[in-house]
Order: sequence, then C-alpha cells, then structure tokens
Amino acid sequence: MTGSARPWVLHVDLDQFIAAVEVLRRPELAGRPVIVGGRGDPTERAVVSTASYEAREFGVGSGMPLRIAARKAPDAVILPVDAPTYTAASKEVMATLRAQPGAVVQVLGWDEAFLGVSTDDPEAYARDVQRAVLERTRLHCSVGIGDTLVRAKNATDFGKPRGTFRLTADNWLEVMGDRPTVALWGIGSKISKRLAAHGIHTVTELAHADEAELVAEFGPKMGLWYRQLGRGDGASVVDDTPWVARGHGRETTFQQNIVERAEIEDAARELVRQVLEDVVAEGRPVVGVGIKVRYAPFVTKNLVHKIPATYDRETVLTEILKLVAKIEPDRPLRLLGVRAELAMPDDAREGHTPTRSGW
Repeated sequence: MTGSARPWVLHVDLDQFIAAVEVLRRPELAGRPVIVGGRGDPTERAVVSTASYEAREFGVGSGMPLRIAARKAPDAVILPVDAPTYTAASKEVMATLRAQPGAVVQVLGWDEAFLGVSTDDPEAYARDVQRAVLERTRLHCSVGIGDTLVRAKNATDFGKPRGTFRLTADNWLEVMGDRPTVALWGIGSKISKRLAAHGIHTVTELAHADEAELVAEFGPKMGLWYRQLGRGDGASVVDDTPWVARGHGRETTFQQNIVERAEIEDAARELVRQVLEDVVAEGRPVVGVGIKVRYAPFVTKNLVHKIPATYDRETVLTEILKLVAKIEPDRPLRLLGVRAELAMPDDAREGHTPTRSGW
C-alpha cells in the first residue's frame, strides 16, 4: 500500500446468483434460459426468484408471476427455490470477502455486500476480489466502486456482468444525471411517480430540486433524503456491525382463492405460529403486528398497529386476529401475510437502510 491510498466503498454483487448456483450443480443448464421460483411449477401461484441472463432476454424478471414467465420463455428450465443451498453458497462468498486484505464487510443479502477498503487502485482491488470469489466458489460477480455507499451501489449496474465501474462525486451527474429517478437505489416506481408530479423526472432534476417542495411532499426526513440520493451523497463508511432484524414475517399464496372467514383465520393462526418460532429465537419482545392482504385479482393492502411490548404468544395472536377481522368480507383472498415487529437493542444499527446515511 502506498502513501496515496485512500478509502473506497466497493459494492460486490453476484451475477444472476441463484441461477448461477443452480447451473453449478447442473452444468448441462449452462447457456440455457433458467428460471427459479416457487416449487418450480408454473401452474401454481408463485413468482420468479431469479432468472438467468438467457431467460431475461425473453423479458423474464424477478417478481414476475411464474406462469407469465413460462409463457415468455417456453423453452426455459423452471426450478424450485432451494434456500439452504443458496445460503450455503452465500456464506462461502461472504467468507471470501472477509478474507480480503484490510476489508470491512457489510452484508446486504444473499448475493451482495459492501466492502470498505483503502487502496490507491480500487479497480485492481476489485479485480482481485472477483478472482478470489471465482476461485473459491466458481461464481462470478460485478463490483461497483464509489466514494459513498449510494454511488458504489449504483455503479454496479454499469459493471454487470463480471465487470467493474467507478462512480464518484466527479462523474455522478455526468453518468447518472439523465437517467430517470427510478434508476436510483432507494427510489421505486411509486416514489418516482410522485416526484414526476412535481416535474422531477431525472436524477439531475432531483439533485437540484427545491428542498421546500420535497419536504412538503415527503416530510422533513424523507424529502431531504431523496434530494441527497439525487446527488449520490450519504454514508461513506462501511459498517460491519451485525444487522439486527426489526421483525419477522411469513406469508402464503393460496393456490385457490379463499373467502370463508374461518379459513382465513386458520391460515393466519398457522402463519403466526411460524412467525413466533422466529421471534422466540430473537429473544426480544413484540412491539407491533401487521398483516398483508392480497385480494383477487391483485390488489394488496397492509394493516399494522403498535402493541405494548409482550412475550406472550396468545397476545400476539389476538392482536393479529384483530387485524384479520378488518379484512373485507366476501372478497376473494389470494395471499395472506403476518408480521411481528420487535423491540430493537440499544446497540443496533441506526436508521432503516444503508442509503439513509447509515444503518
């Protein structure tokens, strides 16, 4: 390391991770369109967890109903989700990242993580990371390089697949400025539409948007945060403090719509049982509950409320059933989910997401 070394944020993202893991154990699938989702049966209600690049060429994407994906790519191989296998592969990848010289690793999920490093050649460091991951796991990854977490995360899109790309304050608006706001990490379609209603369509327009107007629309915290995203600003320090879950949830998609109140309550009881198994392992009290309801054909509603801190299973069940009672009667239901929010420990990361200037 020379005297010109400086801090950098690298965002490591595994290329088509789940599909790639499946191809490793089924080499004959290499080069073919592969779709992973549900139980691998497109006649059932399920969504795509991931699609290989070959499947994506047919317009298949994550979150798409499996039956639609099968129509778009009729020759695709459709496989069931195998979470334990993906978890094991992810652990190998993260162990590889932690073994890199001087790296601080902040895990974001199965297939991505931030690395905080000091180097005078971040591209060379990124290529070393790619080689190390490939040698240990036989998986390829892309690496975004930035001077903030936001810029590194957005940079990865330009490096895919198997490449690297650098985004800093110097080239942020040159590269990102004309892109739509939805291209930013942390802004989805709903927020982008609300921004568009104020004449804010591009990243540059968001970066220079009137703060008062954003605050009026989104509130004092989120309004300023969205403008910060437009500039690519925010946290620049990678934090390896273990992530602590704010809650646990489970959901089920019914293969046939259900309407009867007793059947809905039975489904809720089973989901609560599963959630409470996760909650018990956390050892923290429940402080809020919620349900997710998807009416046929595809209208989703969320109901939540806070409750006094409790460890009592019956209390949690009772509070969730109060929300279930608010489900519209005689309206066909295709999905039900339940969630329990937990009290956070004093030493947990602050904030909600890494884009909000930290955790």
